[in-house]
Formats: sequence, C-alpha cells, structure tokens
Amino acid sequence: MDGIKYAVFTDKSIRLLSKNQYTSNVESGSTRTEIKHWVELFFGVKVIAMNSHRLPGKGKRIGPIMGQTVHYRRMIITLQPGYSIPPFRKKRT
Repeated sequence: MDGIKYAVFTDKSIRLLSKNQYTSNVESGSTRTEIKHWVELFFGVKVIAMNSHRLPGKGKRIGPIMGQTVHYRRMIITLQPGYSIPPFRKKRT
C-alpha cells in the first residue's frame, strides 16, 4: 500500500517520539482505518489513537501564472506502550 508517503522530522515530531507518537505524511485520499490497518500489519504494532490534519498546498508562480502544489494529510499515530516502529527505535547499549 502506498498510503504513507514518508516520516516527518520536525521539532514537534521529535518531541512526540518520547510519548510514543509517530508523525508521517500520507496520501490525502487515505482514510484513518486504512492507515491504521496498514501500520499494524506492516510494522506489527498496536495503534491506540490517530490524529490527522490536512495541510494546504503552497502557492507556486511560473511566470504570470499562479499555481498551487498538491495538498496532503499529516497523521500522528500513537502506539501502545512497549511498541515502536523500527526506524525510530532507540539504540540499546
């Protein structure tokens, strides 16, 4: 499934990692249940909550013509304690 585009690394998303919350951009047409099912199936984790918001596209000018980039949706996925998504795991020493 190509619903999840990529992980987001901002100051807020890095802060949310300590609360076991992961942030990623997803396709704007994807539903919460599709994303939840895909994350649980692919990463083998349990999702307890999902928050989403739609981010508007940015204006782009090409000569006299004003256009706009495609809008997208950002999801904040909260996992049950004890679960984590592998690329974000802390190194064990």
